[in-house]
Amino acid sequence: MTTASAAPRRLLSIDDLTDEDLRSIVTRGAHFAAGRGAAERSLAGWVAGIYFKKTSTRTRTAFSAGALRLGAQIVTYGPDDLQVNTGETVEDTGRVMARMLDVLVARTAGTDEELLGLTGGGRLPVVNAMSAAEHPTQGLTDLTTLQLTFGRVEGLSVLYVGEGNNSAAALALALTRFPGTALELRTPAGYGVEKQILERAKAQAARYGSTVTETHHMDGLPVDVDVVYTTRWQTTGTTKPDADWRERFAPFQVTPALWKHAPKAVFMHDLPAHRGEEVVAEVLDGPASIAFDQAENKMHSAMAVLEWIRHGALADATGGAVRS
Repeated sequence: MTTASAAPRRLLSIDDLTDEDLRSIVTRGAHFAAGRGAAERSLAGWVAGIYFKKTSTRTRTAFSAGALRLGAQIVTYGPDDLQVNTGETVEDTGRVMARMLDVLVARTAGTDEELLGLTGGGRLPVVNAMSAAEHPTQGLTDLTTLQLTFGRVEGLSVLYVGEGNNSAAALALALTRFPGTALELRTPAGYGVEKQILERAKAQAARYGSTVTETHHMDGLPVDVDVVYTTRWQTTGTTKPDADWRERFAPFQVTPALWKHAPKAVFMHDLPAHRGEEVVAEVLDGPASIAFDQAENKMHSAMAVLEWIRHGALADATGGAVRS
């Protein structure tokens, strides 16, 4: 478990990763996906907390299975299991967990402040498995999927269609760090990527030689993109403020017509999918779809994240550098 004097690694946002960290996690995730590395049992002796306040299939399974495959033991918590439900502060909860766990993977669908509280004053490594603002482990999964599919991330172009939710935010913050990439966001008016996050992504793009744009219509689509990406319109833990939101989203449905502009593009979706809403079955279940490979890669990426956290703890304990 983490000592009070340590300053452990954490992953609350893509911004917590250096460029070296980002590339290392993507490379390591691809390494695990290729069937190498799990036998190393690099988390042996660790106890990982898995805390999900909101529903999850892929992310919860990915981190649970990934931790077990790497030799860790896990303790799971559902939305009603902790004393925060009876009035204990998040900060006190984090301080106690820091004395018993080595890492906590948490899906709150809440604020960044809540996740910070769970670190117990910076003592416990916390992995954001989805907050309201950002889904960083999804962004890392997406990059790992691109690396496995194309053999690179640099220079790829992505057309993202639909709600500018926490998955879109993480993708924007992650992809723009790779030179030559182009991210085109097509989102309904009023449902774009959060302004502050989009500004951060644009500032990064200017530094790294990439591009990110957001438009609130489907006219003049880019041609020959490498990836068409969408997500569920009703993001976990949220509701739409306007009753007619489906009418505003309808033009952003992913259909085979998009492949006229990008005949060689692959299709990605962070799942769960609602066939007939954000995407039609012909696309999701069609030959261009790599959505279920992408889902599997969430486990490989989770393993890479947990290993990165562990290496940081080992470096703190030894006072030296450990492979990340």
